[in-house]
Amino acid sequence: MTDQVIAGTDLSRLRELNSLTVVRALRDQPPTTVTELANVTGLSRPAVDVIAQGLVSSGWATIVEPGGSSTVGRPARRYRFRATAGYVIGVDVGAHKILVLLADLDGNVVHTARCAVAADADPAARLAALDQILAATLEESGKAPADIWAVTVGVTGPVDASGKTTLFTPLPGWRTVDLPAHLSDRFTCPIIVENDCKLAALAERWQGAARDANDIVFLLAGMRLGAGLIIDGVLRRGYGGAAGEIGALKAVRWLTAPSHLQSCPGVPTTVSPDDAAAWVFNAARAGNRDARTAVNRYVKDLAIGTAALVLALDPQIVVYGGGFSRSADLVLEPLHRELQKLCLRVPDVRASTLGADSVALGALRLALNEVDQRLFTVGLSAPVAPRRD
Repeated sequence: MTDQVIAGTDLSRLRELNSLTVVRALRDQPPTTVTELANVTGLSRPAVDVIAQGLVSSGWATIVEPGGSSTVGRPARRYRFRATAGYVIGVDVGAHKILVLLADLDGNVVHTARCAVAADADPAARLAALDQILAATLEESGKAPADIWAVTVGVTGPVDASGKTTLFTPLPGWRTVDLPAHLSDRFTCPIIVENDCKLAALAERWQGAARDANDIVFLLAGMRLGAGLIIDGVLRRGYGGAAGEIGALKAVRWLTAPSHLQSCPGVPTTVSPDDAAAWVFNAARAGNRDARTAVNRYVKDLAIGTAALVLALDPQIVVYGGGFSRSADLVLEPLHRELQKLCLRVPDVRASTLGADSVALGALRLALNEVDQRLFTVGLSAPVAPRRD
């Protein structure tokens, strides 16, 4: 009797594994025939045929009807992973704004929402803004919390295993915020909190300037400097989540680099400190001598910390991103020259192609990774059963 139970359990698990094998193949392929799936998975064609039909019935796959007309035989039926079985949310909680992206399981963004937040907002005000924009996102997209299979939130500062920024963060009072606990009142799915630089690095490798690389240093350049590291294709967090925070070392001059732009002579008094850098970059582009000097000093300081990371990690690519990447035309060439003076081997230096969306896009990528990890380790019952549109 025990042997029969074990055998039955093993057979059921084998079917589950075979189904997951087909789902994984569908995730990585365009609409695919049974024969093509059999070749990719190594399963027999009859077995794949049965599994594919079962995945359609259970909501994991859809049938793609052949287009056009054919006079020679009947076109083979094609199957596609049902990306609308669930959705993920990526959030960028920045100093001045909150950006929310809602995407299907193929990473296609179906809704975007953005709101401004005061830089000096306390945690209660920032969380209230986050709650409001998430509620609006669900309502405007016609989704319920149960439709969301993973949420990732990007924040400024190193994030520990609990999702808190206990080491440091420029967001007022944010060290005490427990985002996973706060958002669990709305969502029952996994909630991940990660550092903004690290998420932006993921985004650049996924959809941006570093899609052809496995070893990447991403520079998040704005009124503060930070770095995200991807080595051998893996995002590096470090033991306490502080990998890449080389700017904390005063000797590399990242803490003071943006001040060259803010204190540039000639910046009009009507320009706010947050907009001073943009004014300086524009003035430098127009040939203003003081502005050019300020940009050169900024780049020299930027190069010190970048060189330290390059010497330690020997990346293939350095990506210059963040808000200042809009002025990459003034930064990349002199940065490359400075790195040539400091490094044994100078990597390719590129400008971000994702701009202000990079952190939220990286949050989507990490949320999708979480869905896949749960799907292919727990099984087709995770995160939740597919729902029909």
